[in-house]
Amino acid sequence: MRLPAHEFLEEEMIPYERGVFAADTPKGAANVARALGYQEAQMVKTLIFETGDGERVLVLVGGDRSAVSGHLKRAIGSRDIRLCSLEAVKETTGYEVGSVPPFHWQPAGFRSFVDAALMEYEVLGVGAGVWGEEILLVPADLVQASRAEVVNLTEKGKPVSPENG
Repeated sequence: MRLPAHEFLEEEMIPYERGVFAADTPKGAANVARALGYQEAQMVKTLIFETGDGERVLVLVGGDRSAVSGHLKRAIGSRDIRLCSLEAVKETTGYEVGSVPPFHWQPAGFRSFVDAALMEYEVLGVGAGVWGEEILLVPADLVQASRAEVVNLTEKGKPVSPENG
């Protein structure tokens, strides 16, 4: 099965591998990680947040982590943020929650953020757009494909980025 996310990576000449798991695998990063033989932290959650001004942004964190609210607000530059509803995610990305690819659907100027902790892994897994399909790629290629800014979103004791401490 060749999906739009695969086509995008090929057009951008970004190397990746396909990971396939049973479509009846229960939802969740931990289950995908088990099915593919990786750590939960390597399976990336693709989250869409919305600011009070109506801007939607993409946030990528490891499957075993959650973003620190204050870090997320600082990175996005808004104190009024919330996780988008299932309907808003579908409207924004064209995909159902659970297998949203972190690239190819964003319009120009759409902001994306990758948690710095993800940069420590050799391989990461992201949704391909269909449950049962995962895209495996190295962290630098994920940053390039998603046109994301790398910031600390999950470690409380560290600054969000060197510039803003």
